[in-house]
Amino acid sequence: MPATPLSTHPAAAGSARGDYRGAETAARFGAVADELAALRAGCGLFDLGWRAKLLITGSDRVRWMNGMVTNNIRDLAPGHGNYNFLLNAQGHIQGDLYVYNRGEYLLADTDAAQAPRLREIFEKYIIMDDVEITDAGEKLTALGVAGPRSRGALEAAGLKLRALAPLEVEDLTWNAVGLSLVRRQGDVERHEVWLAPANASALWDALVKAGALRVGSEALELRRVELGAPRYGVDIRERDLPQETGQERALNFTKGCYLGQEIVERIRSRGAVHRAFTAFRVADAAVGPGDKVLAGGKEAGEITSVACLPSEKGPCTLALGYIRRETAAPGAEVEIGGSKATVVALPDIS
Repeated sequence: MPATPLSTHPAAAGSARGDYRGAETAARFGAVADELAALRAGCGLFDLGWRAKLLITGSDRVRWMNGMVTNNIRDLAPGHGNYNFLLNAQGHIQGDLYVYNRGEYLLADTDAAQAPRLREIFEKYIIMDDVEITDAGEKLTALGVAGPRSRGALEAAGLKLRALAPLEVEDLTWNAVGLSLVRRQGDVERHEVWLAPANASALWDALVKAGALRVGSEALELRRVELGAPRYGVDIRERDLPQETGQERALNFTKGCYLGQEIVERIRSRGAVHRAFTAFRVADAAVGPGDKVLAGGKEAGEITSVACLPSEKGPCTLALGYIRRETAAPGAEVEIGGSKATVVALPDIS
């Protein structure tokens, strides 16, 4: 298992380590509850070296990529990105990724665990196209900051910010170092900084000095579930249909043909899918992934992720998973693993 570039830096190594999304990284630095609190109400700083970046070059890159993924790459403005699924011909989800238009090239950003397979699929469909795919791992790594005080920490560390649109990229110079700042989607304040691995330690130290709290993958995973953000390989599987996942932000219905489009359009024309991705507030912390959701005593869905979250009223168990649409209304009472549970609305992360 490859380690992230920052893993060699003592201040970013963490008190415990583990595999997260295909790379070895810090699992925690201190109390996970404190790290989660920073992501919620302060500024959490985290290693994003477990994200892989692929560069797509060649004169046919835009047309070719537009025919591969589910979102509109053709009309993507330079310096902007969008979220995508990669499907097979049967409409099954092979992976998820962000694609950014960087002017002379496209940048695909995905989990390190997904990158080899996505690249293999991509290269299979390069026939007579002028397209080349290269791994940017030796050139780029990333840091993340999240929380309502993250913008202040970035500015205190010496980064001059302007208001960015969601998934907009701005190239900056910091202490004579070139880097790129990306604003992520949603109401939650979160930015990514892309830069050369050799410069990551210096920026990490500057952000810690500016007041950011170091956060490991355990707190990131709790926050992911709390925000209702599905993870490929856990909540989004190959057997799930794109519209079942609730990630409408990944789909564009006016862009023209792409791999798996016929199935997506067929689902759209029929009006709905039978299952929906949603969240559940559970009475018992013993619930786990794979547990069945029962409604009226009948099986109606399954759980994919579970998190025990600290709150002012004590620990709260939140689960993510799928449920049949007719029982998916927020407030509906269901049973999971013998425990009472309530369907809750997912936060808007679009």
